[in-house]
Amino acid sequence: MNIGILGTGHIGKTLIQRLSAAGHEVKVANSRGPETIGPDILSSGGRAVTVADALIGVDAAILSIPFDNIPKVAPLVADVPADTVVIDTSNYYPLRDSRLTTDDVGLVESLWVAERLGRPVVKAWNAIGSDSFAHRNRPAGSADRIAIPVAADSPRERRLGMALVEDTGFDGFDAGPLAESWRLQPGTPSYCTDLTREEMSGALAAADATRSPKRRDLAVAAVQERFGADGTNPDAEYLVGLHRALFM
Repeated sequence: MNIGILGTGHIGKTLIQRLSAAGHEVKVANSRGPETIGPDILSSGGRAVTVADALIGVDAAILSIPFDNIPKVAPLVADVPADTVVIDTSNYYPLRDSRLTTDDVGLVESLWVAERLGRPVVKAWNAIGSDSFAHRNRPAGSADRIAIPVAADSPRERRLGMALVEDTGFDGFDAGPLAESWRLQPGTPSYCTDLTREEMSGALAAADATRSPKRRDLAVAAVQERFGADGTNPDAEYLVGLHRALFM
């Protein structure tokens, strides 16, 4: 499959490496230009290109960029053919995305993204921490394989998203339509708690739309207090433990 990825952050870097290693033709771009994308990111075969080139001639376009940068890429995504599947990995954090308020975004982040882009999107890879994503992948059939929920309105696009999740070393879990994707947003039991396929269904059902934003903000404040000074990325043990204590 031909895949274009925008973003070379913690999640984007792992996506590039895993999907390239799985045999996909991967083009990758960031906001600073292809010359800034190092060989470590391209070690499995990804190819650095411009942002515009990354979205040309691809079967799937993955947006692994900060949530509040979504409107910036909307003009480019508008030119992507209708049959190209657009996948969004971002999450909204009001304490960090200061240009956007909760009133701006509403309850369901993915619906806001789809509206800004003017097209349907798939929500995937947003509900796993970057350290778990980088180090806790397992072969299919492993008892401790982590599940990653995938939401989309189109069954075809949801299946494609789940298949790509499988290619990155995790179980793709059908989380239903985009309107229900609030159940995998920050603050919910499925978010960054490293659950198996058997555990994921109950976690999605247990999500509480009223309580989850408050839990999300508590988690963000705790991470910022501990890691905000030097920008260190929380490891899986800390992040999963914190989220399980607050969300489950």
